[in-house]
Amino acid sequence: MSELDIKYIIDTFFALFSMVLIIFMVPGFAMLEAGLVRTKNVSSVLTVNTMIYAVASIMFLLVGYTIAFGSWENTSMSIWAAFLFQMAFVGKTVNIMSGGVSERVRIIPLMFFTVIMGGFIYPFIVNISWGADVLADTFLDINMYDLAGSTVIHSTGGWALLAAIMIMGPRRGRYKDGKIHVVPASNIPLVVLGAMLLWIGWFGFNGGSVGSISSVENADTVAKTIMNTNTAGLAGAIIAGIIMYFRYKLLDITMILNGALGGLVAITAGPDLYDMYTPILIGAIGGALVVFAVPVFDKFELDDPVGALSVHLVNGIWGTLAVGLFVSEKVKALHEITFFGQLKGVAVVAIFVFTVSYTVLFVINKVVKFRADDEAQIEGLDVQEVGVEAYPEFKRAI
Repeated sequence: MSELDIKYIIDTFFALFSMVLIIFMVPGFAMLEAGLVRTKNVSSVLTVNTMIYAVASIMFLLVGYTIAFGSWENTSMSIWAAFLFQMAFVGKTVNIMSGGVSERVRIIPLMFFTVIMGGFIYPFIVNISWGADVLADTFLDINMYDLAGSTVIHSTGGWALLAAIMIMGPRRGRYKDGKIHVVPASNIPLVVLGAMLLWIGWFGFNGGSVGSISSVENADTVAKTIMNTNTAGLAGAIIAGIIMYFRYKLLDITMILNGALGGLVAITAGPDLYDMYTPILIGAIGGALVVFAVPVFDKFELDDPVGALSVHLVNGIWGTLAVGLFVSEKVKALHEITFFGQLKGVAVVAIFVFTVSYTVLFVINKVVKFRADDEAQIEGLDVQEVGVEAYPEFKRAI
């Protein structure tokens, strides 16, 4: 067996192992969202997350992968492993969106949008960033460094979510007479479990995006990438807790966990490029941004039950720009990174994804309403949309 054969096998295994870690994020999103919504909507949330994984993955198999990368050819690992690793990412864009519209979104129209996102919108963004780049030498040809998708995945999902919230509006009774009606989480243990599954999945998300582990240099890069990813999550959790304590004299576990997730999103653009200390700063700023962004979105009555806009959109932008600010000049020169290039990438993705998502969502909404009516929201989407109640022995809350 040649050295090339051994590297091929090792990198194939690495891609498959990373893919499994990323798939852990499917139950991660599901548990996080299930814990943050009311008990009468839990089965609906779980169904949505399961169907997103199935529908988005099939669409990526049928059309999305080819749009993104041009062909299935791959000489460094099995083509099937390369596909599965990339497939593991695609549903996350809609998972980000689904949490932010939970408790009032209807499942069927959301699946229609999942078909478009998994088959066309997300693959196009991959094409102009990581993939085949059929639009080279045009304005849409972006020179953005984004290792694992602070912008390509997280901001893409965030811009689609913003479009959906603007079309659907807030949950029934969320904002009344200029006041915010707080909807408490139904199951904090599930929230913690979901966030921790996401955290673990991030090691495959970012570490696997290095692409190879079959040399000493690549193995070191993978290890550093995972370490920096974890560090940013730690810093985000700590700073969110500190801010919450100083503001309210309380340690809100949901905000601490979202702070950690904000740090993880922020580091995702360049965890392989930083030294071991910079992720502390990037993650801490990410955690702080989550805490301060949540009330801003509420001020504009952008109802986001899980804080996805603050975690994924805001920190997707921040993390991408941070690469242009904090990576050393030597590394910038090596990878041709400029702050303008990072900013342009953020802007192009924002304009394209928001515009296309809003248009598609608007058209679908004209045919099949995205928003559940007031009666369905009162009774609970478990009854109206799924027919299976997660907690049938509990009295439903209005």
